[in-house]
Amino acid sequence: MLERGLHMDHTTIYRWVQQYAPEIERRCRHHVKFTTDSWRVDETYIKVKKRWVYLYRVADAQGNTLDFFLSPTRDAKAAKHFLFKTLVVSHSSEPRIINVDKNAA
Repeated sequence: MLERGLHMDHTTIYRWVQQYAPEIERRCRHHVKFTTDSWRVDETYIKVKKRWVYLYRVADAQGNTLDFFLSPTRDAKAAKHFLFKTLVVSHSSEPRIINVDKNAA
């Protein structure tokens, strides 16, 4: 506000947030991508631009891809980091179930 030449107290902005935040949330709610509480993590080997790479993918119960990671090598440490990053950045609550395709790990 100061950049625009308006001088106001921070409590005024706080009051605006208290008044208008519920309305903004109501209008934006249908644009937020929700996920289910059951996720599937899979790994496959694919060719991208004539090179073979490992594709790690996290999908929800409806098959919507939440995130993916391409790696030139099969690296368990990088795959775990990718999964934890997806858990932190997920658009909804943490999953109740994480299914790993018949992997004993």
